[in-house]
Amino acid sequence: MKAKQRFVAYYRVSTRKQGASGLGLEAQRVAVSSYLSDRTAKVVAEFTEVESGKRSDRPALEQALTAARVHQAALVVAKVDRLTRSVGFLSRLLEAGVDVRFADLPSIEGPTGRFMLQQMAAVAELEAGLISSRTRAALQAAKARGQQLGGNRGVTLSSKARAKGRDTQVALAQRRANDLAPLLDELRCAGNSTPTDIARALTARGVPTARGSTTWSALQVMRIESRLGWKHSDRPFSEAQS
Repeated sequence: MKAKQRFVAYYRVSTRKQGASGLGLEAQRVAVSSYLSDRTAKVVAEFTEVESGKRSDRPALEQALTAARVHQAALVVAKVDRLTRSVGFLSRLLEAGVDVRFADLPSIEGPTGRFMLQQMAAVAELEAGLISSRTRAALQAAKARGQQLGGNRGVTLSSKARAKGRDTQVALAQRRANDLAPLLDELRCAGNSTPTDIARALTARGVPTARGSTTWSALQVMRIESRLGWKHSDRPFSEAQS
């Protein structure tokens, strides 16, 4: 039996009045439902934002991205214009490491979808006037003063690449641990007191590991807790804060 693709749905309405009445929201739900109808799909979570499209601080979207990473799911939105032209927001979306799907552009996904987001970010940057002649003038002035721009400064490219690769892996592992922290906390509060208990609970919920398996081991749980600075004897974070 073919495994179901996981999706996290994100809906946005521009005003609180629309959010309360469902105006516009129901159409988005229908569009997403239609997009997923031809797929072996499972919606693991849904998030609704009531925000202006000009703002980039969208807490519901951040929650949706976190859920998508935890479940290794794709984020699906009804229409491209449910996102934004803000270069800062689009850059964060690209850095989130989540596959984004558009119900109104069903053929665009995976690398093509990421390329589209990159182009949207580029256009937003251009429209915002971030490409400025002042930057070129500053570089020319620095060069005239004899300042070295770019080039090799004694560190080989291979060592730079290796260091960058290690830093990237560490950052991704830490982000994964941070994403899972609320869920681990919830499982602890529910009485899962050992890494083995938590591993069994994660497996039962179908939460994928970093490598995509749905079978967890106690060692994997312990590694994540170690990244979070938790000890096996620690109380759950929520209790510690109370």
